Amino acid sequence: MIRADKGDTVTVHYTGRLKDGRVFDASPEDRPLRFIIGKAEVIPGFEEAIAGMYQLEEKTVAIPPEKAYGPREEQYIEEVPLADLPDDLQLTVGGQLEITAQNGDKLLVMVAGLDEKTVTLDGNHPLAGEDLVFDIRLLEVEKAATK
Repeated sequence: MIRADKGDTVTVHYTGRLKDGRVFDASPEDRPLRFIIGKAEVIPGFEEAIAGMYQLEEKTVAIPPEKAYGPREEQYIEEVPLADLPDDLQLTVGGQLEITAQNGDKLLVMVAGLDEKTVTLDGNHPLAGEDLVFDIRLLEVEKAATK
């Protein structure tokens, strides 16, 4: 049996669910996820769950926010006067908006609230603060080249 270790390239199928069972993501049957363990290409808890698994093994893992998208941070939620935004901007609660930070970085934020004078923007990742559950099937392990 081939075991997945740091540096190996793995191919997996997965389904990601919230604690209440709602599915938030899944790999398409014809397009499994492929990544290198240890390169931070996926959330830390997902990577840790796969390291040590054997090819064709299946398991379900719970991943806390600290090993996923972090806690919800109030500092990333801001109320902005509508007068500060372009008039032609179409805003809907739950919609997303790309903004430019003071340092020039582009950020994707969610419209969390809207009234006649202000819009509340939330820069947290949509899954921040959530406990996640993943069903994982390790399809293939390509061992890292040894020097």
